[in-house]
Amino acid sequence: MASRSTRANSPSRRLERVTRRYTSEILPIIGPEKDIPAPDIGTDERTMAWMMDTYSVNVGYTVPGIVTGKPISLGGSHGRASATSRGVTHVALAALRHRRITPYGATAAVQGFGKVGHDAAIFLADAGVRVIAVSDQYGAVYNERGIDFAGLDAHVAATGRVVGFAGADPLDGDALLELDVDLLVPAAVEGVLHAGNASRVTARVIVEGANGPTSPAADRIFAANGQLVVPDILANAGGVLVSYFEWVQGNQAYWWNAAEVEQKLEERMLAAWQQVVETAASRDLSLRAAATVLAVERVAEAHLLRGLYP
Repeated sequence: MASRSTRANSPSRRLERVTRRYTSEILPIIGPEKDIPAPDIGTDERTMAWMMDTYSVNVGYTVPGIVTGKPISLGGSHGRASATSRGVTHVALAALRHRRITPYGATAAVQGFGKVGHDAAIFLADAGVRVIAVSDQYGAVYNERGIDFAGLDAHVAATGRVVGFAGADPLDGDALLELDVDLLVPAAVEGVLHAGNASRVTARVIVEGANGPTSPAADRIFAANGQLVVPDILANAGGVLVSYFEWVQGNQAYWWNAAEVEQKLEERMLAAWQQVVETAASRDLSLRAAATVLAVERVAEAHLLRGLYP
């Protein structure tokens, strides 16, 4: 049996102490009417529960709306964990149709098998897309007939990595980006598509699941080659949307079921997609530029309507 000292110094306890101390240090800048922390790389619903508890203890009462991404039992929202992946999938399927590519039977490669890439790959496969390659930080695997995700999940649970999966062939991680596929989803880290490899990327549609995976130089190359790039500001917004839904539910003390969350997420993502596409077409802009223009215009309009005081 582990001693009290051993338990107190376990990785979980150390993470909890760091999280609570960090939360206590940022108390002045977070709050229901200030910034609301949400999960990102290296955090999960347990981390967010510690943050909520630390804030609540300091103010003297429970404040569910102080963070999002919490466990369901602590006021979290159904669908939050997979929301970014769901949003990526909704937009990816719309982008394929926009390019007159039937999603059912289309081929795809997904870089990253973490919070975003894992579920996005499975959701795409569920929609009929043939996901032929996935990767993580250790390498990639490839199967021309499509990846068996049930088998791959079992392998990853046992080994911690996609490499070595018996149901697919090994593939260099960087080579995944250059596969001949209809859809490429970079869903790992930033800067993976750049001037050095963009000319070898042949995917007709690139949907940014990660933040900033495409450099400006690569963007120009893709535009010259007629490849459609769906920017991160649109494609991976699903997580932020459902964080907003969670905040709304917490303020109302009324929680939606999973189907309601999914319906609202799909409606918002596809509405945003359509607005960006129409803006891009009417102003002869890339989707990235169109999304940025829409965002800036909305903020500017709100400021003009409010006016200046005093």
